[in-house]
Amino acid sequence: MFAECLSRLPETLSEPGRLPSESSLAALPGVLRELVSARAARAAETPLTKILASDWLAFSRTGDRAKYEGLYFPRRRRLTDLVCGLLLEDNPAWLDETVDTVWALCEESAWQLPAHNSYVRDTPQLPWPDVSRPVVDLFAAETGALLAVTARTLGDRLPREVHDRILLEVNRRILTPYRTEHFWWMGNGDEPMCNWTTWCTQNVLLCAFCLPFDGETRRAVIGQAAASLDCFVKDYGEDGCCSEGAQYYGHAALCLFGCLTLLTQAAPGAFDALWTNRKVANMAAFIYQMHVAGNYYVNFADCSPFAGRRGAREYLFAVRTGNEGMADFAARDWLASLSDQAPDGDVRRINLWYSLLELEAAPAMAAAAALPERPQPAGDVSYPSNGVYLSRRGDWTLAAKAGNNADSHNHNDVGSVTVYRSGRPFLIDLGVETYSRKTFSAQRYEIWTMQSSWHNLPSFDGVMQRDGAEYRARDVQVTKPDGAFRIEMELSAAWPQEAGLTRYTRAVTLAERGLRIEDRCEGSFREAELHLLTQEKPSLEAPDCVRIGALGALRFSGQTGGVRVETIPVTDARLRIAWPDTLYRLVIPFASSLIVEAT
Repeated sequence: MFAECLSRLPETLSEPGRLPSESSLAALPGVLRELVSARAARAAETPLTKILASDWLAFSRTGDRAKYEGLYFPRRRRLTDLVCGLLLEDNPAWLDETVDTVWALCEESAWQLPAHNSYVRDTPQLPWPDVSRPVVDLFAAETGALLAVTARTLGDRLPREVHDRILLEVNRRILTPYRTEHFWWMGNGDEPMCNWTTWCTQNVLLCAFCLPFDGETRRAVIGQAAASLDCFVKDYGEDGCCSEGAQYYGHAALCLFGCLTLLTQAAPGAFDALWTNRKVANMAAFIYQMHVAGNYYVNFADCSPFAGRRGAREYLFAVRTGNEGMADFAARDWLASLSDQAPDGDVRRINLWYSLLELEAAPAMAAAAALPERPQPAGDVSYPSNGVYLSRRGDWTLAAKAGNNADSHNHNDVGSVTVYRSGRPFLIDLGVETYSRKTFSAQRYEIWTMQSSWHNLPSFDGVMQRDGAEYRARDVQVTKPDGAFRIEMELSAAWPQEAGLTRYTRAVTLAERGLRIEDRCEGSFREAELHLLTQEKPSLEAPDCVRIGALGALRFSGQTGGVRVETIPVTDARLRIAWPDTLYRLVIPFASSLIVEAT
């Protein structure tokens, strides 16, 4: 796909144009102009964080990622905010702070995170960085791109010595290892890739084309980038489903957009036809289809239901792939984001290029947001490549997860359902706690949020699902009886043998009047328990009826005992972004069959 385009590379590769244009800056909406200036002023007044060796070692000593990252990321957001501010105001103090920040980044011993400090995929991290052999991870590549784009954007406003230092460090830490080492995310045959591939590749391209590297280097970078991108897109079905979920779309499909944008700028005519590729268009539209209402998205794997606001990249991706509805949605969500700012922890602000794209596209997005609103997607969406199915009927939204338990960022959730009513969570998927060393280790499934009993699924004599491709749904069938949506799947293979299952079918039907879940099981187990998670506080109205706040009620047929309501305190900072301090889990015992109706 991408490698096929290499034969059309022009003799001379082009550099990307500087962003944003003077006309775009002149037409910026006032609220965005004020926001950019306020961020720059705040950044200039906030001292640079100090990073010590003991901060780096915290991860290997305790498994804590947050300490180091809480010092590392503010430096990079600081630089983005200052550079954007300098585009609007020639402030000598801001320029001095910009140079200080650039110099501090160049002085860091390593750009990779301690949690990524290894040379072979899925191997233990080394406690110390090897300064003679840089690791190109997600955030080393981000740092290189940040410095490269800073140099290109500010031009001769930066001292020549600063330009030279940026070129030296980006070449030493990014371009040289990229050309001489093989990092796993670059792809190797059938080995599965993930968001790292597009995310890192995009930023390596920014390094190569925003700094004055020679033509030979740039052609080598494009050749490897094309090979890596082919390794990435091979893992996507034609339907464009992101197996990592809505939150990772921003680092997966949106970084594919970034790569394709940079490639078409560098080699006009060589890659342009890929904008009309069906798979690429479906990958672009994934986030639009997964939106429920407001801040809520259908979530699975390591994703939060708050997948973030949409912005310039989604808007431009939609425009390039001819998706007018998505372009309208992205423009409106971007406009709303200006008065509903993400916290300073937003990782997107470490990428200066994203902010420059926003400044360039802002006038067009503001104009699009002023037009009459287009309706949101309706009806049903099927992503058979990953077993994700969505249905909307009346004020109900249903998402069902079939597939298997070997997704990137996997949770053991085969057969799970997530339900919204009137845009509010009815049956929920928790997401994941703050990442730690345990999150990506052999102990991953000891973490409660990864386990099937926290995903609106049953356990059998206490046995839960296991991880791996062999733990899967079978015989998945989707029908539409009398205008309803119905999905049936056989799920016994998602549990290990000790669960005692010989057969387990789940049928889920959504109609305008509500939802019906039918679980039918056979085997040697003694008792099954269905677990259902809610945000709204449940109240028992009868032995077979539970009211879910003001949203509706659940009625049960076939339970063998009383419904138990468990109160779940939520203290983790990452979970608290989307959820209140208390959630609830219903536990419903049954023998061989259970029917749940939501009305």
